[in-house]
This record gives sequence, C-alpha cells and structure tokens, in this order.
Amino acid sequence: MERKNEKLIRAFAKALKDRRKAVGLSQEELAFRADLSTSYVSLLETRNRQPTLTVMDALARQLDLTLAELVRLVESDMDS
Repeated sequence: MERKNEKLIRAFAKALKDRRKAVGLSQEELAFRADLSTSYVSLLETRNRQPTLTVMDALARQLDLTLAELVRLVESDMDS
C-alpha cells in the first residue's frame, strides 16, 4: 500500500539527489557538511526517511539554497 504522502516523499528525494549532483557533492560530503550520517542522506534519497524542517534547512544550506528554494524544487518535482 502506498503511503498517503508518497508523491511528496518521492519529489523530495528526487530534488535532493538532483541538486546534490548538480553542485557536485557525494552523499558522504553532503552528509559531512550538514552534520548528518551518510546512511541518513542515502535513506532520504531512497524515500526511506522523511526529514525534519531542521534537516531540510541544513541540507538546503549545503546545497547553496534557502529552505524556501528547496521547497520550490520539491514542489516543481511534484508537478512533473
């Protein structure tokens, strides 16, 4: 059974992975910079975890985005 918010989780995972690759970071480097574990970043990108706002903000900053810009990326991925 699909989770109620699967579309949002899928869009976040895609936006995170696409942006991480666009700025040339590995999962390990992003995790280090955001003070997260590499396995947690991997779980986010494979839709096995949902981030808190604090985590989203930390990731956005390391991806050269504001939290609002990251949310807009997620929203655009939800529309496509």
